[in-house]
Order: sequence, then structure tokens, then C-alpha cells
Amino acid sequence: MASNVTIPNLISVARLVMVPLTVDALVAGRYDVAFWVFLIAGVSDGIDGWIARRFDQRSELGAYLDPLADKALVVSIFVTLAVMGPIPVWLVILVVSRDVLIVGGVMLSWMLSAGVPIRPLFVSKANTMAQIAFAALVLGSGAFGFDPGRLWVAGEIAVATLTTVSGLAYLVDWLRVMSSAPGDPGRAAGRREGDDA
Repeated sequence: MASNVTIPNLISVARLVMVPLTVDALVAGRYDVAFWVFLIAGVSDGIDGWIARRFDQRSELGAYLDPLADKALVVSIFVTLAVMGPIPVWLVILVVSRDVLIVGGVMLSWMLSAGVPIRPLFVSKANTMAQIAFAALVLGSGAFGFDPGRLWVAGEIAVATLTTVSGLAYLVDWLRVMSSAPGDPGRAAGRREGDDA
């Protein structure tokens, strides 16, 4: 079994550490600090996945740690920004509901002894990128005092659309697998490090 102490996993742990740092800076009104810490965390999301694939440093822990760090980062920032006012509450509810839907589906499949492999979908990768980019735009506008104008609206629409589409895509995939596959809880681990859910 591959060691869980790998560079990609250490990067994912560092990204988790950046979550409270970003939120704390945001609450303190330090949009500039929040922006740079969030930007570093967002870039690290691509770096750890690339290293894992390029240097064959995939691990079972990393397969779950990487998306966990992503969700913690995105959800915490979106919730904080909604509480503070910059982004609408409905968008945060949509983002969080989609993740709850996926996690709930996987847990239910395990309870029914019909493990569902979490397969990476292109629309999910696009969704994660859109969420990070939009959050960076919001933080950047606060940090540097510029008005993103229509870009802000476009970002909201992109995040809402991709979140909805990716959530429905996973729902369809889940229903298909649940209705056709024999029970095998071990198959739920069928994801690769660097894949987004």
C-alpha cells in the first residue's frame, strides 16, 4: 500500500489549515490577506493533484483528503461571504445542498451495501473551478476596491448553473449504479486523488 505521507497529502493538509486563516482574515475585514491566502489555497488544489498523478504519489488517504480540503475551503468562504453580505444566501444554500446530496448518496449506498464509486465528472471539475474563481473575484474586489460589474453577475450565474448541473449529473449516475450494480461497499473507494466531486 502506498504511504499516506506524501507531498500531495501535505499540501492538502496545508490547504485545510488555510481555511480558518482565510475566514479569520475575512471576518477581521482584511480582504487583502483573505484574498492572497485563498488564492494560494486555490492554486494548491491544482498542484497537489498534478504531483500525485505526475510522480505516482496517489494514496487512499489523499483520495479523500483532497476533496475534503476543497469542500472545506469553498463552503467556509461562501458561508462567510453570505453572512457578511457580499454574495446571496440562495447561492450558498445551492452550493451546500449539492455537496450534502453527494455525501448523503454515498452514505446511503454504503448503508444499503451497494457501494457507489465516486467517478470524476468534467462538469464537477468545472464547477469547482468556477466556485474558486468566483470567490477569488469577490475577495479581490474587496481587497483592491474595484467594481467587477457584470463579471460578478456572470460569476453567480456560472456557479449556480454548474452547481445544479453537476449535482443532477451525480444524482443520475447514482441512480443508474444503484439500480444495476450488485452490493459491493468496497467500490465506493473507486476514486483517484486529484478528482473533484
